[in-house]
Amino acid sequence: RKEGSKRRHDGICVIVGTVIGSGIFISPKSVLANIGAIGPCLVIWAACGVLATLGALCFAELGTMIPKSGAEYPYLLEAFGPIPAFLFSWSSLMVIKPSAFAIICLSFAEYVSAPFYPGCDPPVLVIKLAITVLNSLSVKWTSYVQNILTATKMIIVIIIIVSGIVLLAKGNTKNFNNSFDSSSISVGSISLAFYSGLWAYDGWNQLNYITEELKDPYRNLPWSIIIGIPLVTVCYILINVSYFTVMTATELLQSQAVAVTFGDRVLYPASWIVPLFVALSALGAANGTCFTSGRLAYVAGREGHMLKVLSYISVKRLTPAPSVIFYGMVAFFYVLPGDIDTLINYFSFAVWFFYGLTVLGLIVMRYTRKDLERPIRIPLIIPFVVVLVAIFLVLAPIISQPELAYLYCVLFIFSGLIFYVLFVHYKFGWAQKISGKCMVLCGWFPP
Repeated sequence: RKEGSKRRHDGICVIVGTVIGSGIFISPKSVLANIGAIGPCLVIWAACGVLATLGALCFAELGTMIPKSGAEYPYLLEAFGPIPAFLFSWSSLMVIKPSAFAIICLSFAEYVSAPFYPGCDPPVLVIKLAITVLNSLSVKWTSYVQNILTATKMIIVIIIIVSGIVLLAKGNTKNFNNSFDSSSISVGSISLAFYSGLWAYDGWNQLNYITEELKDPYRNLPWSIIIGIPLVTVCYILINVSYFTVMTATELLQSQAVAVTFGDRVLYPASWIVPLFVALSALGAANGTCFTSGRLAYVAGREGHMLKVLSYISVKRLTPAPSVIFYGMVAFFYVLPGDIDTLINYFSFAVWFFYGLTVLGLIVMRYTRKDLERPIRIPLIIPFVVVLVAIFLVLAPIISQPELAYLYCVLFIFSGLIFYVLFVHYKFGWAQKISGKCMVLCGWFPP
């Protein structure tokens, strides 16, 4: 019983440590900007937590039914075949992971530069310099650094929550009066507010990457989800409440870095710890994203769904250097525009397309793969709700507020079909041979 409790505790720590990152320090401003009032803003944060919990429960059934690494990839492969699975791996490497990395980099740069430029936006040159330093460090650091950065992340979360509770106890509640007035709610604004909120919750499916390593996953996986994600939801709501105890809605929207403004008003003269700890939190998220995504390119190359050269390993350091360099080059182009909100919408549109498709696969396999053992079997209403919400999140912004960015995203996702036909179906080998010889000359060798 003690061992099972410990494993469940480990699962909860993975969820909390993975989900809580730079999002909660960036997204509150975007959620409020789309909704327009404090009350609906807090409702959106709670609804995002509920949706993340339901999605994670769907992935819990998938993860125990198909106990393979790679999360969405093997589930799509089993439910719909190789083409949707390839499009997911293509989109992850070319859209989802690089845009997520760019958002984290911009968040890091914003909080690092904010104390030096109070009351105004920092120069673009400063942001680019901070991002350059981050990329240089992130490739070199190893996984043990994550433990230190996770600790600093939780420290700043606790500081903000406790400070907010103390302020509420002292009667700082005037900003919550008539909190539902002046809201600007529409179909499009709700979907974009969900995009920003769900960015902060992203990572709710991370236990599916380590299902095989969990002891008694059939019991500990659902319990970790049921406890972990609602715990994150409570933290996020309390952090937003803390922000609103010291800032009006207008002041929060005008803040260049919300947590920095909170620290200046509440923690002075120790306010410097807020941008420091938030930057470390973003740095940890960027480090982990770069580390895992580089390996994703490596695995895709090894499996034949990307250029074989991406699976080559450095002779000296035994690291998948080509895949890391490839990933860094793609991510660099997402950083150039420097618009966090656009990148979050771009990321969320793509990721929820595949989340919805994956959960639809769960429904389909209830009828097409009845032979598969299902140690965890959730009520069918849950995946139906998740699929419907995913459809809403994908279609609502296009219908209510059409932008070319969404069209570009769709075209980019389905352009993977060209590469699938050429390099996977017909197996054109000339690019493999040329790139392979170049890599060997540079000191890298195939696995």
